[in-house]
Amino acid sequence: MATYLLRRLLLLVPTLFGILLLNFIIVQAAPGGPVEQMIAQLEGFDTNVTRRISGDNSAANQLNALELNEGQSSRGVSPEIIKQIEKQYGFDRPPHERFLKMLKNYITMDLGQSFYRTIDVTDLILEKMPVSLSLGLWSTLLVYLISIPLGIRKALKQGSTFDAWTSLVITTGYAIPGFLFAMLLVVLFAGGSYWQVFPLRGLVSDNFEELGWFEQIKDYAWHMVLPITALVVGNFATLTLLTRNAFLEEIRKQYVVTARSKGLTEQQILFRHIFRNAMLLVISGVPAALLSILFTNSLLIEIIFSLDGLGLLGFEAVIQRDYPVVFGTLYIFTLLGLLIKLLSDLTYVAIDPRIHFESRTTL
Repeated sequence: MATYLLRRLLLLVPTLFGILLLNFIIVQAAPGGPVEQMIAQLEGFDTNVTRRISGDNSAANQLNALELNEGQSSRGVSPEIIKQIEKQYGFDRPPHERFLKMLKNYITMDLGQSFYRTIDVTDLILEKMPVSLSLGLWSTLLVYLISIPLGIRKALKQGSTFDAWTSLVITTGYAIPGFLFAMLLVVLFAGGSYWQVFPLRGLVSDNFEELGWFEQIKDYAWHMVLPITALVVGNFATLTLLTRNAFLEEIRKQYVVTARSKGLTEQQILFRHIFRNAMLLVISGVPAALLSILFTNSLLIEIIFSLDGLGLLGFEAVIQRDYPVVFGTLYIFTLLGLLIKLLSDLTYVAIDPRIHFESRTTL
């Protein structure tokens, strides 16, 4: 196992490099970068844009002179201001130098500074992380606590009334997108049209710091009810069906018949033999489920409930072409994904010690 862990940790380096390189190339080819956006705003005489120029009075004065001399944008932006903008955003260097500089900084976890927020990307990610972690971890935990027992029960009660009506519930949950269910919850329980039971905005109340520790826990939980419910309903169906099918496949195997013939009870067969084999397939989906809830499915939920998390941060960064935030969040997401996948492999061994990764010839 130690050899396998070392190989997987070493594999992180080329994997991260490849992902960052591919996305860097794609981003460079995409039109509408920060320089182009700044020039477009300058040509429209957006005076607020001068605050983004790094204190260069000559550039600001030249811009003001241009605005005073021309009432239209027909003259465009002078080459001097364009060069100043390119220097401001680091585009005065060729792409390969910018990429190598970015990699060098990432080794020391220096993710740079946001183009538009005047704050380090690391601090920005840490600021948004509690929201996404709250949504992702609690939602994933509840999804597994609901789906695994429900899937096992459906497998054991196949063809029963319980299996039929739970299948109807699961199909309904699978058919309704999480964001649509979130809007329904807002209409019903957050003052949309009916009851004002739960808060609509934020992770905690404005007076959170003034509350006692028990009241803080209660306030936090109260704010999390609706967004987590929306995420759970949108994600539990697939895992429930996966668990059911995995257990049904194991129940029909010959070793189960042999165990019954030896006089083992159904509980002993389920937990000593079937559970260990069936759960391998379920556990293999943990990384994808966690990352999906944490960084993908939570985007619309964050928007609907005004939760300023990593999903919303990444989306806004792409729209604004805030490249340091785009690559910084990508770097963190990829690193977390690879580490969670490694943790999943270790969980394989914990459930079934018969698995030996050292015997694998490929990664």
